[in-house]
Amino acid sequence: MTVQPKLWAIVPAAGVGRRMGGVIPKQYLELAGRAVIEHSLDLFANHPRISGIVVALGPQDDYWNTTAYAAHPKVTRAVGGAERCHSVLNALAALTGRADERDWVLVHDAARPCLRLEDLDRLIERLLEDAVGGLLAIPVRDTMKRANGGGKRIERTVDRTGLWHAYTPQMFRLGLLRHALEDALAANDLVTDDASAIERLGHAPRLIEGHADNIKITRAEDLPLAQFYLQQQRRIG
Repeated sequence: MTVQPKLWAIVPAAGVGRRMGGVIPKQYLELAGRAVIEHSLDLFANHPRISGIVVALGPQDDYWNTTAYAAHPKVTRAVGGAERCHSVLNALAALTGRADERDWVLVHDAARPCLRLEDLDRLIERLLEDAVGGLLAIPVRDTMKRANGGGKRIERTVDRTGLWHAYTPQMFRLGLLRHALEDALAANDLVTDDASAIERLGHAPRLIEGHADNIKITRAEDLPLAQFYLQQQRRIG
């Protein structure tokens, strides 16, 4: 009898959110009465197909234990690294003995609290039989400009045809993702997302179109926008 692969979620949350300019990491900022990361974890913790969640936290994290998920039976803590890729690799190591190489791993940003359940379900359904895996993404709709070396003036307009905004979750087989990240780090390539690591090995991850309200909290003005989106999704009152 063929054993069906399990699905696991990994949430790298060791970042300090320098662009927010505050002392509290962005994943712990208050959003509608709760920490941002709690909203980000909700769908995974309550999803029947997700076997477990690994949250990669900074070694000096003093905020995690105040969240609702600190003692959740579905959630395991791992030590985060200097960069996102280190944190994801550490989280994969934390699944040793529990997960199989062929299991699927969904990596989701801690600061993306507005993921829609319908997008998560669509990602899972479309990738379960995929040879590579893929990610939620949105086609670029705005005119794109490349800045010059000083970053103050336009060097040229970039053709937006075929360009997509990469979102999360990004979903890949555990063994493949670990190999891809190890290969990238061995080459001192600090990839900024999991798909980039997979691409380095010559694979072409699949793009699954999601909704544009799956925003990442990076600036203070993103918080009221995220609250509006959560209200529109009826996830908060």
